[in-house]
Amino acid sequence: MADTGQCGRPRSTGLDELYRGYADWLRRRLRRHVGADQAADLVQETYVRLAPYAPDDIRHPKALLLRIATNLLRDGRRREAVQSAWLAGAVHPTATPGDQAEAMQLKQILQSMPPLYRDVFVLSRFRGMTYADIARLQGVSVKTVEWRMSKALDHCLKRLDD
Repeated sequence: MADTGQCGRPRSTGLDELYRGYADWLRRRLRRHVGADQAADLVQETYVRLAPYAPDDIRHPKALLLRIATNLLRDGRRREAVQSAWLAGAVHPTATPGDQAEAMQLKQILQSMPPLYRDVFVLSRFRGMTYADIARLQGVSVKTVEWRMSKALDHCLKRLDD
């Protein structure tokens, strides 16, 4: 049941207020770097990442929002570089030696993974497909996709511990 104020109207949460106050500003800032469509997606993801924070603890909302969005943008670019390296079968040409070593390690882990798990992992992590999409593509249930993904992640963790 929604939290209501004295007039019976739902109270605005701190996240709602932050969104109304800063979403357009953040979208405009991001649009300069990534275009309108990707900026809108980044704004949404930024607020998803902001949700666990207590609104009263946020002293500089613009700085925090921009930092979260910037980190998401960097993570996405890193993910694209690794995906490109994996799909091309080579290391990305602009990768640093550390990135190259990580890409090679990821490639080795993926090659050692059983194909059923690897397919789900690659489709989810590199192609950005949802579990429902993967289930339809592979003709299995979403639960099966979830199980295979958990096995793939376990495999990755075991290989990283070696």
